[in-house]
Amino acid sequence: MSVKNYSLGQVGDYEIKQLKVFKTVVDCGGFSAAETSLNIGRSTISLHISNLEARLNLVLCKRGRGGFSLTEEGVIIYKMTENLLESLDAFRTTVNNLNASLTGKLRLALSDKVSLDPRSHFPEMIQRFSTEAPEVLITTNVSSMSNIERMILNDEADIGFIPYHRKLDGLSYVHLYSDDCYLYCGKDHPLATMSVEDQDEKVDKYPATHAGLKPHEAVSEQISQMNLTAISYFYDSRLALILSGRYIGFLPERYAESYVESGQIVAVAPENRSYTLGVAVICKKTTQPNKPRELFLKVLHQTVEELISAPY
Repeated sequence: MSVKNYSLGQVGDYEIKQLKVFKTVVDCGGFSAAETSLNIGRSTISLHISNLEARLNLVLCKRGRGGFSLTEEGVIIYKMTENLLESLDAFRTTVNNLNASLTGKLRLALSDKVSLDPRSHFPEMIQRFSTEAPEVLITTNVSSMSNIERMILNDEADIGFIPYHRKLDGLSYVHLYSDDCYLYCGKDHPLATMSVEDQDEKVDKYPATHAGLKPHEAVSEQISQMNLTAISYFYDSRLALILSGRYIGFLPERYAESYVESGQIVAVAPENRSYTLGVAVICKKTTQPNKPRELFLKVLHQTVEELISAPY
């Protein structure tokens, strides 16, 4: 049957149907035995096999009084058919899974105070995400900026919300909002009653608290000459140290606002002692599919009314 320089060309649904018939015949051990499995008559089975042999330009099996057996070419085509049908099944299963309802986990890691800041729109994002993916388990964790970065890079978390302090190659960033941060002291601190000029001149000699991280350039310029004698990463603990009257420290203006209005803390030399700190959503740069993460990022862009250009 072999024709020199024969080329098969495209393989379509009809050839796949014939290959399925061929595989069933081989698995059943012959034409007669395959009739029940295929629910077609022997003559129809024989026609399918003959058409397949003609299409492939190969003799696949011997049938007759001596029984059913495969030729050498038939053995090879049978194995190739097994691989082909398994690949088709795997493809179908993957596509069906990708279109199925979202399940699994969405792991969120947030820095201090971000989730309840109205500019983050975090509750709205959760509401919209949960409506679209009600079967996904959401877990949240509050941690430091550096630990959140580590969790994202090590696949221990899917999405992070952090004040921006550096840019890592393995992470993607979406800017949310910016905070103006000012230096504050408690109402009983010596700086509280000084003139702005005296504050600016003497501020660096007083004990100060800071986040304890390697700061970005704008922060570094502000704290490099300060008397850094205490570390308090989270804003609540930093505020407590400032309220003690012993330490001075930087806080976001919005966070400190109510304490300033009540007279508990005072801005120190605000004209010269301030910096801007961006807040960003981060995720790992990866080609691995993660449908909950992808949906949350979609919701993020839909929820935030304007994603202004990030300063990083």
